[in-house]
Amino acid sequence: MTNNMRLEQYLAHCGVCSRRQAQRLIAAGRVCFNGQIASALDRVSPNVVNPNILLDGAAIAPLESKQYWLYHKPVGIDCRLLPELASSLIHHLPASPRLYPAGRLDKDSRGLLLLTNDGALTHRLMHPDFGHEKVYQVTVNKPLKNDFATLMSAGVCYRDVTTKPCKVSIIGECQFEITLTQGLNRQIRRMSQALGYHVVDLLRVSMMNCQLAQLPETKMRPLEAAELVTLQQLLKL
Repeated sequence: MTNNMRLEQYLAHCGVCSRRQAQRLIAAGRVCFNGQIASALDRVSPNVVNPNILLDGAAIAPLESKQYWLYHKPVGIDCRLLPELASSLIHHLPASPRLYPAGRLDKDSRGLLLLTNDGALTHRLMHPDFGHEKVYQVTVNKPLKNDFATLMSAGVCYRDVTTKPCKVSIIGECQFEITLTQGLNRQIRRMSQALGYHVVDLLRVSMMNCQLAQLPETKMRPLEAAELVTLQQLLKL
């Protein structure tokens, strides 16, 4: 019996990227392991302090202790961790520990991000099969009609997509709260547009048991022990 992990899993645990992104890097031939182009079958022992792994010719730093932080992303920050992008989130994160978002927010949206270097937790949160709840407060450009919540919660058709049923409640003349278990690209904006509304503000207030609460914009805080335990239990980790 071995405790060795798949190479893409190891890269995710190191905080290099998500597991799915690591699979793409390996398939593209950008990862070398023990002097050879890596394959999807390669496995790494987590007990080796500094395994011989290169990404684009640069050495991968060894595993760090697991970190879990909440961050209040403002409008204008791009969640893609691209150093060449001036608006990238990477310029707002500490150099160490290396963190990446477990789920993105559009550049023109704001609110809660979970930052971590735990690849297994990120995979569980982001994979569409698990259907974890995320709550958003949304402001649109005109008063909501009486049937808006009914239409929105039943699932909306746009392009070649029909969204899953969701929870919607009206919280103001031009505001609603929506709980999604999907993570489609710009989903809330496109659902709203299909019903004749334009989103002018989108705030994510929670991801499962993690709450934005009073965390100020651009600030981050570590998850409390009880929050982490509950999150891991909900994710069945």
